[in-house]
Amino acid sequence: MTTERLALDDIVAIDVHAHVHRAIDAHEHEHAGSEAMGEYFGIGTMPTYTVPQLADYYRERKMMAVVFTVDSVSQSGKDPEPANEEIARLAAENSDVLIPFASIDPSRGKAGVEQARRLITEFGVRGFKFHPSAQGFYPNDRMAYPLYEVIEEHGLIALFHTGQTGVGAGQPGGGGIRLKYANPLHVDDVAVDFPGMDIILAHPSFPWQDEALSVATHKPRVYIDLSGWSPKYFPPQLVQYANTLLKHKMLFGSDFPVLTPERWMRDFDQLPIKDEVRPLILKDNAARLFGLS
Repeated sequence: MTTERLALDDIVAIDVHAHVHRAIDAHEHEHAGSEAMGEYFGIGTMPTYTVPQLADYYRERKMMAVVFTVDSVSQSGKDPEPANEEIARLAAENSDVLIPFASIDPSRGKAGVEQARRLITEFGVRGFKFHPSAQGFYPNDRMAYPLYEVIEEHGLIALFHTGQTGVGAGQPGGGGIRLKYANPLHVDDVAVDFPGMDIILAHPSFPWQDEALSVATHKPRVYIDLSGWSPKYFPPQLVQYANTLLKHKMLFGSDFPVLTPERWMRDFDQLPIKDEVRPLILKDNAARLFGLS
C-alpha cells in the first residue's frame, strides 16, 4: 500500500471515469448487478472497491481519478450505495488522487436540487454524473434543468453517460434499460441552454459516435471521455478526431473496475495517436478542465 501523497507533477494520467460500488461498511461483491456487469465485460464477477481502496489503487499507479456512484432511484427504488456524502468525504481525505463527483437522479426534483447545493457547498464535489439510460430520462428533459442551473452557477461539470451500456445487458428486456435516452444529440440541447457549463460525453457513443463528435466539435465546452471501451475497438473517426479537431477535448477514462487503467493504456499505446497528442489525452486536457494546472 502506497501512502505518500502525490503532487500533480508526479501524476502520469487522470482517469475521469471510475465507479465506487461499495460503501466502507459493505461486504465485497455486495453491489447489485456485479455478476451481470462482470459477465458483460468478460472479467468474471466484477470486483468492488471502497473509496479508500480506490485511492490506494490509483496512488500506487501515480494516477488521479474522478470517482462517483449512480443515483437511479426512479428506476431502482433505492438510494445510491455508497452515498454521495461518503464518497465526497473520503475523497477529500485522498485529494491528491481522487476528485469527487456526485450523482442525483433528476426525478428527485426540488429535494435533489437542495442536495446538489449541499454537496457542492459542504462537501466540495466537483461535478455530477448523469446516466440517462439507468435514470430513465432524456438529458434535455426540462425536469433536469434546475440541477443543471446549480451546476452551471457553481462552475462545475456535468458528465453524461452516452451510447450503449453494460447495465442490464443480456438480461430479459435489457433489465428495463432503454438505450434511446443515451443518444449524445440530446445533450446538444443542454449545451445550448447552459453555455457556461462544461460537459463530458462519457464513452465512445456506440451507435451514435458521429453525433458525439459533432456535438463536441460544435459546442466549445463539450468534451469526450474515452472510457468503457478498450481503445483497440475505437472506430476510425474517433481516432481521427482525437488526433486533430478534438485533440484538446479528449479525456482518458477507464470505467474502472470493469476496465482497468492498465488494460486501457496498453491498448491505447497501439493506436496511431500522435506523440504530441498522447499527453493531452492522458493528463493535460483533464488537468486544465479541472483547474489543476
